[in-house]
Amino acid sequence: MSTPRTGGQVVVDMLTSLGVEYVFGVVGGQTLAITDAIIDTPGIRLVHTRHENAAAVMMDAYGRLTGKPAACISTTGPGATNLLTGVGGAYRDSSPGFVITCNNNGENIHKDDAQNADHVELVKPLVKFSRLVAHGSSIKQAMEEAYVNALTGNPGPVHLDFARDTIEGYVEDPPEVPAVHPSRGWVTERPSASPVALARVAERVLRAERPVVWLGNGGNRARGADDVLALAEALGVPVVTTFNGIGSVPTTHPLVYGAVTRMGTALAGDVLGDADLVLALGNSLNAVSTTRWRRALPEIVQVDVDPAMIGRYYSEITDGVVADLGSFARDLVTATAGRAADAKAGRAEWLASLDTARGAWWEGSAVADAEAEGPLSPADIVRTLREVAPEDTLLIPDAGNPGVWSFLWEVRRPYSYIKPVGFGNMGFALPSAIAASLIDPDRPVLALIGDGSLGMSLGEIETLARVGGNVCVVVLNDSSYGNIRQEQELHFDGRTTGVDFGTVDFGMVARAMGVDGEVVTGLGALRKRVAEAFAAGGPVVLDVPIDRDVNAWTFPSFVAPKQRADAEEMEEA
Repeated sequence: MSTPRTGGQVVVDMLTSLGVEYVFGVVGGQTLAITDAIIDTPGIRLVHTRHENAAAVMMDAYGRLTGKPAACISTTGPGATNLLTGVGGAYRDSSPGFVITCNNNGENIHKDDAQNADHVELVKPLVKFSRLVAHGSSIKQAMEEAYVNALTGNPGPVHLDFARDTIEGYVEDPPEVPAVHPSRGWVTERPSASPVALARVAERVLRAERPVVWLGNGGNRARGADDVLALAEALGVPVVTTFNGIGSVPTTHPLVYGAVTRMGTALAGDVLGDADLVLALGNSLNAVSTTRWRRALPEIVQVDVDPAMIGRYYSEITDGVVADLGSFARDLVTATAGRAADAKAGRAEWLASLDTARGAWWEGSAVADAEAEGPLSPADIVRTLREVAPEDTLLIPDAGNPGVWSFLWEVRRPYSYIKPVGFGNMGFALPSAIAASLIDPDRPVLALIGDGSLGMSLGEIETLARVGGNVCVVVLNDSSYGNIRQEQELHFDGRTTGVDFGTVDFGMVARAMGVDGEVVTGLGALRKRVAEAFAAGGPVVLDVPIDRDVNAWTFPSFVAPKQRADAEEMEEA
């Protein structure tokens, strides 16, 4: 008979068996049986945050960057509700992770106990799986089921709510927990396309004059860059991404033309507009990508690991293939090998015209004055940061305008960009940068944050000071919720409300919380200071005042083709 263990110890044993290395969270009375057990368990670490939302975001970022689950943990009631925004970001952007909430004693759940809340009902809409665990004998099976749900198909967060007496009480005959759980060996396997489907798609791609790969977030999750680019090169097919697909392929590759989204690059929108066949790989064709399904598309071949995603939108023009996009790309290269060269030659003139357009597009946002003094154009800031940041820099833009301006960032290596897209949750970049520094303390991380988002996550500067890492935080500071203010100015006759703040010196704030920081007002000084920061290898916060008149909604490089045509018609009239 095995030695009795507390339920909390069994939870931690299972987390380590399933490969979880980090638990992010804010401790409370109900969590202690789990968090105390972490102290004595090698291979797993508790990282405490200033707010539970940051813990959930760190879980999300870890999942995006590694493909493996971390955990976030909270106490009951307000602790659990504080997790929800970050959990929603992980769910909408398909990032795996364990969401652990710790409830009151089982007999008092749903009664008027302190901080009572129905965690399962609260969290269920924002996770793949949610369950109350109210008995010690159920812990192992519940965690195994949750893990399988988190990693199979389109990955995502899963939720387990533990009754307090379940984790504080002893499990008299605890289950044997393997050091490495066997589920880890197969959960990330993905299906391959059937030969019939491959033959059908091969004929369509070979016949098409202007096929385009539209790569979604699945490209990041599948780590499919090499396979997708090999397909593009073999057949002479240009590649564009969704907003969520940024980072899945380098934008410096000669066949990659940027992101298509509501405020995507005008160049990528033109490429997709030319297409007579779209290969939507790991692309859900959601509202953000398709301007709420108003975007006109030609015939579509949609490839996804989840059959339920295929044909959900644009069903009448969609041919579906259930497959991992990487294996699909490899198999399609094989299936078209005998005729690929002729198809590629037939697209050479079109690709040459696209290459010319790409050069003009990049020239349109070139920095006119490398020594400009502030307030600075966000476009100039991003182009300047790319000049000086190391090749392998991980860029983490926050929600709002920083994400839009990041279209001007050259992604030189795949999987070096993460951003909240599906949920658009602000306060993402700083906690994510901390998680990234835990994964690799030496990797340069550039967090591009608006002052509005930083205000929502400001306490985590102290967490950054405690954790450390080669993290440079650049604040695009317009003393407002800039994206919304610009939308008000554009669509409400210049009238604004609820968007402006007083002046904050975030450099001074950072220094007060243990991180080097300062206000930087010129491009030359920014270039020098960022280079110094990355060379030093420690965290820094650079507060950069920006020009409020440079509007992301009307910036020429981002204006969609239809908007340009409408504007030209108005000028002619």
